Amino acid sequence: MNEKTKAFKAAFPHTAPILAGFVFLGIAYGIYMNTAGFSAAYPIVMSATIFAGSMEFVAVNLLLGAFDPMRALALTLMVNARHLFYGISMLDKYKGTGSKKYYLIFGMCDESFSINCTTDIPMNVDKGWFMFFVTLLNHSYWVCGATIGGILGSVVQFNTKGLGFVMTALFVVIFLAQWMKENTHDSALLGLGVSLLCLILFGGRNFIIPAMIIILACLTLLKNPLEKAGTSVGP
Repeated sequence: MNEKTKAFKAAFPHTAPILAGFVFLGIAYGIYMNTAGFSAAYPIVMSATIFAGSMEFVAVNLLLGAFDPMRALALTLMVNARHLFYGISMLDKYKGTGSKKYYLIFGMCDESFSINCTTDIPMNVDKGWFMFFVTLLNHSYWVCGATIGGILGSVVQFNTKGLGFVMTALFVVIFLAQWMKENTHDSALLGLGVSLLCLILFGGRNFIIPAMIIILACLTLLKNPLEKAGTSVGP
């Protein structure tokens, strides 16, 4: 068995729970694009080249409105600002992955970040190929769902209310799995506490970026004490 096959077989089980969420949300996105008046080509191409689920939904209104590139840029930065912090925490992880690094950077989404950041990769599996296939599989799930939704959007209508909770539930499961792996829970409790405080101070719409900045600063300052306590604070 070559290293690529071995890495694919190791990566797929970790992405299987994401398959259902991405395909159903992708279908909803494709149908949404269709109801907004766009052909199937739009969700197919956008899902393959943008690969930023929440921003792709927002982009529908941007495409329907007046041409305003600065507004589009500002909105994209606000919606996806969390990826700046993801990228910083993955700098060491992506070292030594060769040309695969460019696709890993492009294809990093919330779910791929969670898997690649927290999974203990088997010793006999190449790290670069494992992360590559995690990213590729998640990307393909989203493109597949958007393609199905774009093609069937004109003939299938269904109520998508509440479907977004699928991904929230997935992150709860990922958090619990990480919690169970740790000997101590200092970093997790720190994240929860800071997030709750920022939610109270800044409100539901504005708390994410301040919370992530404070969490990053706290984990950077407390990195050595947390590592001595046996808590994983990142790669």
